[in-house]
Amino acid sequence: MATTEAVPGAAARRRSLLRPLAFAATLGFVLALLFGVPWWSLVMAGNDWPAAVQVGGTLVFALALVMFPVTMFLGHGRRVDWAARIGDTILGAVWILFVWAVIGDVLRLGMLVGGVDDPVRSRVAAGFTAVVALGLGVWGYREAMRVPRVRRVEVTIPRLGKGLDGLKIVQLTDTHYGPIDRVRWSQGVTEVVNSLGADIVAHTGDIADGTVAQRVEQAAPLGDVRAGLARVYVTGNHEYFGEAQGWLDHMRALGWEPLHNRHIVVERGGDRLVVAGVDDRTAAGTGLEGHRADHAQALDGADPDLPVLLLAHQPKQIDAAVAHGIDLQISGHTHGGQIWPFHYLVRVDQPVVQGLTRHGERTQLFTSRGAGFWGPPFRVFAPSEITQLTLRSAR
Repeated sequence: MATTEAVPGAAARRRSLLRPLAFAATLGFVLALLFGVPWWSLVMAGNDWPAAVQVGGTLVFALALVMFPVTMFLGHGRRVDWAARIGDTILGAVWILFVWAVIGDVLRLGMLVGGVDDPVRSRVAAGFTAVVALGLGVWGYREAMRVPRVRRVEVTIPRLGKGLDGLKIVQLTDTHYGPIDRVRWSQGVTEVVNSLGADIVAHTGDIADGTVAQRVEQAAPLGDVRAGLARVYVTGNHEYFGEAQGWLDHMRALGWEPLHNRHIVVERGGDRLVVAGVDDRTAAGTGLEGHRADHAQALDGADPDLPVLLLAHQPKQIDAAVAHGIDLQISGHTHGGQIWPFHYLVRVDQPVVQGLTRHGERTQLFTSRGAGFWGPPFRVFAPSEITQLTLRSAR
């Protein structure tokens, strides 16, 4: 009996020891690829650079490799903003370099087939990688830091009453107020939103990375947002990294309606629309009391004959929306991939990366690319947006 009990216990201890080792090994492998591929392509390979260039380039990559995990731990583990700014920038820069170094190596292979010898072949590939990565980095930074452009989309909802035809919903999502102080950016976003004359303004989560106290100045312009019928908000997954209930309370204090698994009804021209919201799908796993995505609770007491607009942070929550007969779900979360070609990885986790899609017979989903950015202050081939959704009745 004692032997039978000891074996499972020993196996459990071995598994508990192996997990951190496996994680460390995986992380080490990923970092080796991210930093090693561009280092080899730009500095070594067959470039035949002078020794001083090879040593200097190697030191730069080695310093970045050492600084990256340290600054990410301090920045996002300990919430030290200056460290987060450095770590996030390194992450974005090395991702861009890695992608274009791989593409440069394909170019190098093509030149090899074409008979071009080293060091010319490798230097051309290295020059291509450096120029494109630098250009995209500068452009991507400007794209991330600018006030988003407005994206206009019309959505036909068959059950929508004629009195609500032309209802304007402005969706704001993934503002991600964070380590970079963007008070002026936030003010600019509010000015754009107010210029659109929305009936409903909806923030679909990921307001900030951090607590209310840390980001209160950046979030303050949200209090000046205007809407004819309602301003509504749901939590995203990043609220649950910081202070979800605090953000719900703060948005209420700013005059917004937090749709914490609840709904309101808006009316225009004698017709009504249910506007519901659910918590982010990660909420239940946080252990925070009363927080979970609960569609049944959100729709409790709603007239089943009325059309329903649902705010849910992640597109992945669309299956539950279909099951509950939602007419239109609006989501964010994906950032459109943020830095190309990361959208391919996003697509593995989410059913949609961006845009208007249909799911089932009734339900439509609009996924915004978001207004801000998370982590790396870059957007490459994934522009930010403030979305104006105009609802049309089929009647």
